[in-house]
Amino acid sequence: MGFARTCSVALVGVEGVVVEVQADLEPGVAAFTLVGLPDKSLIESRDRVRAAVTNSGAEWPQKKLTVGLSPASVPKSGSGFDLAVACAVLGAAERLDPRELTDLMMIGELGLDGRVRPVRGVLPAVLAAADAGYRQVVVPERTVAEASLVPGISVLGVRSLRQLIAVLADEPVPEEEDALEEGRPDPLLAGLLVPGMGVSAGLPRGERTPDLADVAGQETARRALEVAAAGRHHIFLKGPPGAGKTMLAERLPGLLPPLTPKESLEVTAVHSVAGTLPPGQPLVHRPPYCAPHHSATMASLVGGGSGMPRPGAVSLAHHGVLFVDEAAECSPSVLDALRQPLESGHVVVARAAGMLRMPARFLLALAANPCPCGRHGTTGGGCECRPSSIRRYRSRLSGPLMDRVDLRISVEPVARSELVALGRSAESTATVAARVQAARERAEARLAGTPWHTNSEVPGHELRTRWQVHPGALAQAERDLECGLLTARGLDRVLRVAWTAADLAGRDRPTREDVNWALELRTGVRRGALTTAGAGGAGADIGALHRETATTRPPTKQG
Repeated sequence: MGFARTCSVALVGVEGVVVEVQADLEPGVAAFTLVGLPDKSLIESRDRVRAAVTNSGAEWPQKKLTVGLSPASVPKSGSGFDLAVACAVLGAAERLDPRELTDLMMIGELGLDGRVRPVRGVLPAVLAAADAGYRQVVVPERTVAEASLVPGISVLGVRSLRQLIAVLADEPVPEEEDALEEGRPDPLLAGLLVPGMGVSAGLPRGERTPDLADVAGQETARRALEVAAAGRHHIFLKGPPGAGKTMLAERLPGLLPPLTPKESLEVTAVHSVAGTLPPGQPLVHRPPYCAPHHSATMASLVGGGSGMPRPGAVSLAHHGVLFVDEAAECSPSVLDALRQPLESGHVVVARAAGMLRMPARFLLALAANPCPCGRHGTTGGGCECRPSSIRRYRSRLSGPLMDRVDLRISVEPVARSELVALGRSAESTATVAARVQAARERAEARLAGTPWHTNSEVPGHELRTRWQVHPGALAQAERDLECGLLTARGLDRVLRVAWTAADLAGRDRPTREDVNWALELRTGVRRGALTTAGAGGAGADIGALHRETATTRPPTKQG
């Protein structure tokens, strides 16, 4: 009787669970039994492992073979257990020393010819191994760079099972030729991508990002984007078709600071599990941008699928921007599913197969037309929508959802003079991003020693008691609260935006002008011409928002 064990990792959402792979050989009729809640792809590993071992020059044991995956109560899926199963079988057959396998963590799929193919989720799997105390992992050669991102882990990349057998048996390591022909795609990378999601869905492509200087006019919306990026405030853009709402939203990720090392690991882990991590890019440095279609289902937005849930758009936009265009065309129930992750920064998905928690701290950008035809309120627009149709169209964006959106901007059509102006000096993304970075640094210095990093994360109680604004600065906000134009949550969010405006202007605390400007950005009600020492220098005119029309939203719905 022979017995051997090694370890692998089962992914549950974006977190890994260490699984012990045990192999037991007993006299009897040759058979291969796999136990431990395997899914269909894992059950098929019996045939893949048998063929890979035979084609790698090793002898397959002709005995009763039982392979157990422990803990048996955790569902296991995918083909990443192949390498561990093969080595455990060879250890039980005494082709390998079982003592050499005990402290190894193995992740990888086996081809029938013995080649080791890469799998998704290597980074979170290695993170789980490191947390469990393992210091040596074996991964496919194509994913060595991704596994090496975890500090304190010794990574061995192998191209074939034949090479791994030679390393573990202390034999000369054979050279494996790369079968990839020049100019042809690498077939081994197919397992890293989810069909239909593209190579880098949700991640920046290339080094060039859309430039804010390409946007003509829209000074108020441009400044609102700057505030949204500096304080990580959610934003809603409303305007007719062609006014530039999508152009503005696409340029928002470029204003965000680069990801910190911790944030990079979190984002990379999510996209590695989802199968959207671009080949050759083991670590994501820039904030992701995810823009699902307005017909997206709830499962695709918050996560789900058959069996164990998979990351949705809110998780793919973690530490980045989630842009929902044509928001009024989305299902109201789908949009309302965003309410919980907007507050908590994560989403908890419950299914019959289990419950899991996935990260979802994103900056939400919504865009919608003013009415079904999109011409309501425009000069010479000729809108023929009935008032009841307009109210019904706008009511698809629920009050509780909009109450969580700090900035609400009316994007008006661009004037001809602004569109055809030659030599206009619009600020570029790099210029605005530098101011955003400086404002973030001021906020982080003020919030040092607290669990918060941006103004949007600070609880309202702390803002009202720990960090005081200028005396009398909240007079207008308090009147709006008494009149029902502002909710208690809305007042807290106005304070957060006011602090961001003060950070952009370089002030130590918000003034009356900062608070009134934040009220304009939230309610859409004009408070007069305000000034700030922000983007355009000391005393620069920030402009005034356009007053909402009478059919926009009843006063009791405003927040």
